[in-house]
Amino acid sequence: MMDWKKLLTPQRLGKNEPEDIQHGRTPFLRDYDRLVFSSPFRRLKDKTQVFSLSTNDYIRTRLIHSLEVSCVGRSLGRIVGNEIIKRHKLDEYGFSASDFGEIVSAACLAHDIGNPPFGHSGEDAIRTAFQSWHATVQQTEENFFDESQKTDFELFEGNAQGFRILTKLEMPPQRGGMQLTCPTLAAFTKYPRESLVSESIFNGYKGRSIKKYGFFQAEKDLFTEVAETVGLIRRHEQVAWWARHPLAFLVEAADDICYSIIDVEDGHRMGYISFEQTKDLLNEIACVDIQQADESNEEKVKRMRAKAINKLIEKTVEIFLDHELAILSGEFDKDLLSLSQYDNHLKNISQKTRATVFENRDVVGIQVAGYEVLGKLFTEFGNSILSSDKKSKLVYLMLPKEYHPKAEEDIYTKILRITDYISGMTDSYATSLFQQLSGISLGAS
Repeated sequence: MMDWKKLLTPQRLGKNEPEDIQHGRTPFLRDYDRLVFSSPFRRLKDKTQVFSLSTNDYIRTRLIHSLEVSCVGRSLGRIVGNEIIKRHKLDEYGFSASDFGEIVSAACLAHDIGNPPFGHSGEDAIRTAFQSWHATVQQTEENFFDESQKTDFELFEGNAQGFRILTKLEMPPQRGGMQLTCPTLAAFTKYPRESLVSESIFNGYKGRSIKKYGFFQAEKDLFTEVAETVGLIRRHEQVAWWARHPLAFLVEAADDICYSIIDVEDGHRMGYISFEQTKDLLNEIACVDIQQADESNEEKVKRMRAKAINKLIEKTVEIFLDHELAILSGEFDKDLLSLSQYDNHLKNISQKTRATVFENRDVVGIQVAGYEVLGKLFTEFGNSILSSDKKSKLVYLMLPKEYHPKAEEDIYTKILRITDYISGMTDSYATSLFQQLSGISLGAS
């Protein structure tokens, strides 16, 4: 059974002693501030949410999405925390409901920080590019990677890249990178396992937290330290696989709430979803009277969106608190809202937005472009660290010095540097660099 006192420890990764939680500006609030002032967070302003580089300035970027998820997460954390504090008398140990809110809010703020350009299609573009590149170089070179390392790239994950950014890439060379608190890092990690876990080890396990993976081999030791510090339950001794930190369920729910509801609003703003369809999708949850309101359709949609989010927050809190003991024991491993009366309707929203928005020609065109752009960038820079031909040498010179591999590094670490560079790009920077490498543009990126 996990223990809230340990789950909320203010211990920072890379620091020897925990900070005093009694300070007015708590360690968890400092986590939030460190994230806001970080370069990877600022770059989210030019990363695809759904509509890349939109000319409609109302449409959300990855940055705005992250801020909105953080607001929802803060509410979820504080409301849940208020009840958990009472149940376990945690105030006697110096904890407060705001600690819960600040942990969830910080983890939510960072939840997309590792996503490459062009949204989730960018992740798949890197996977596809690696597989193609690896198949080519294997014909002339020895096998560079062990199976776990290869799987990191074949199943490349923005979640794992995010953990790498937070714990290693930002604020080097200090150990622990940004040195966030272990509760924030654990709540951030919705998929607390390594990439390569055999079906025999899963043994039919169907929990939500194994849908993806949360850290690369390069950071496995760092997540192990995080997990042990906060007292996560280890699910298997032979592989790096743990039960989720309880607050990770709230981080996931905040993200689910925002993209489910807000994708409808953005789809309406872009003209892909009619007002009548939008009303049907949102008001099934919101249940607000918009017939008599003297408002524009846009204002009505805003009101329905706000009410729908509020109702989903209330239901999420209720489900979490009802299942608290099962969550602490590691037995519970489901999407919280899948247990709500809104489950079927949320699935309906997902189907409708996929058909009308995500499969719209304009959005699909952006995804296809992402494959072309990131595929070429990965292949060119991957070749540049292996090949000695003239073009590869020139491409290598285009790689910023901080991403230059060191002579003593193995090929796994060298390719991680390439994915670090590509994942950190904004949509516009990646497009500009692609144009240069393709000879389309001769200007500086």
